[in-house]
Amino acid sequence: MNDRLVAGPSVAYGMRPTVKDLRMMDLNADLGEGFGAWQLGDDLALLSVVTSANIACGFHAGDPLIMRTTCEGAVARNVAIGAQVSYRDLAGFGRRSMDVPFEELTAEILYQIAALEGIAKAAGGRVSYVKPHGALYNRIVHDREQARAVVAAVGDFDPTLPVLTLPGSVLFEEAPTTMRIVAECYADRAYTAEGTLVPRRSPVAVVRDPAQVAARAVRMAVEGEVVAIDGTVVPVQARSICVHGDTPGAVELAKSVRSALTDAGVHLTPFV
Repeated sequence: MNDRLVAGPSVAYGMRPTVKDLRMMDLNADLGEGFGAWQLGDDLALLSVVTSANIACGFHAGDPLIMRTTCEGAVARNVAIGAQVSYRDLAGFGRRSMDVPFEELTAEILYQIAALEGIAKAAGGRVSYVKPHGALYNRIVHDREQARAVVAAVGDFDPTLPVLTLPGSVLFEEAPTTMRIVAECYADRAYTAEGTLVPRRSPVAVVRDPAQVAARAVRMAVEGEVVAIDGTVVPVQARSICVHGDTPGAVELAKSVRSALTDAGVHLTPFV
């Protein structure tokens, strides 16, 4: 596996990160996921907690006004802005896997990045990275053609933009060595023994207890591992930790994670 830059710029390509290297961590959340009159989560409160914001670009959630408001909030709080790109699936919240042809998927991802960049620029900021959402995120862990579509879209827009993905994703292998692929882990999602996320349809897919979520975040940041649902200890060396903005009590979860990481000596800073 090409694990370049998974634990920050001080780690050489192909080398296992040390505990010292893992003391620098980004905390990101999926934001801007309302649509029209339908509001989801407390984006502005979360923007006061996280260091990076994955902002929905209108294909699984979000609309122009929500995108603008979220970008303005991120800029005001010095939070890095990421394009949260998705399958075109508003009805399914981007959580339904789709067989989209390569050229079409590339164009749709490019469209979303460009749309958010225009709004971010108007707010005084810019898109600093890209993070696929939902089914697309999980699909590119193993689907090389769809991973190549993500790489192609980012490369066409700005090949210097980092892309967030799971450790072990084929995206690391499909991206050119000049593209920065950054591994992330999830404080509030359950893991399989293979290091992938437990599907959302499972009743144990989401971890909701603030103390447990915080403890998992510290273990991932400091020790580079997480316990899977079957008890297996899974390595998850990463540079960014995600907490979901649509989880009930998301703000308190994020606060507990941030406080626990800080208390553990982890320096929270964007990876960009």
